[in-house]
Amino acid sequence: MIEIPSDLHKDLVPLVFLLGEWTGAGVHDFPGAEKCNFGQEVSFTHDGRDFLEYHSHTWVLDSEGNKVRPLESESGFWRIDENRKVEVVMVRDDGVVEIWYGDLAAKKPQIDLVTDAVARTAASGPYTGGKRLYGYVKSDLMWVGEKQTPEVALRPYMSAQLKKVVGAEDVERWAKALPDDLPDDGIAFFK
Repeated sequence: MIEIPSDLHKDLVPLVFLLGEWTGAGVHDFPGAEKCNFGQEVSFTHDGRDFLEYHSHTWVLDSEGNKVRPLESESGFWRIDENRKVEVVMVRDDGVVEIWYGDLAAKKPQIDLVTDAVARTAASGPYTGGKRLYGYVKSDLMWVGEKQTPEVALRPYMSAQLKKVVGAEDVERWAKALPDDLPDDGIAFFK
């Protein structure tokens, strides 16, 4: 069940499925870079204004799922207008700043984004644009990213499946919603 926070800006209600802390794993594969599995932590938060604040950190995983080293980090701000048009401003640790535009699907929690503008520092690698698809599927946040460079045509390079992190405050809130006559073992409640 997705809850709408009482202090969420009214314009952001269509993006409420993104809110929270997410963690999971995925695959990174792009020509000229090491193919690897990665772990990821993502957060979407709000402060009552008309945007979501976004942070993502990824790291290379070894064959046993242990963190090896950082892979990529990015931060940004997400907005949506009354026509379900989404805009994202994003800064990545490799010296790239991007503006993304896209759409929230009409009947499902899915966002398709395409870069509109890319700015790079002298230290960043070659990069000319990308696409991203985010979807809320069976309570998971799934995404796939595509990128292109002057040497490589647009192609998938990262994808992940993320689970929502449940905090102690969520458990307490859910516990308060349970009926007072719940059996000690709790089993009968779920039958």
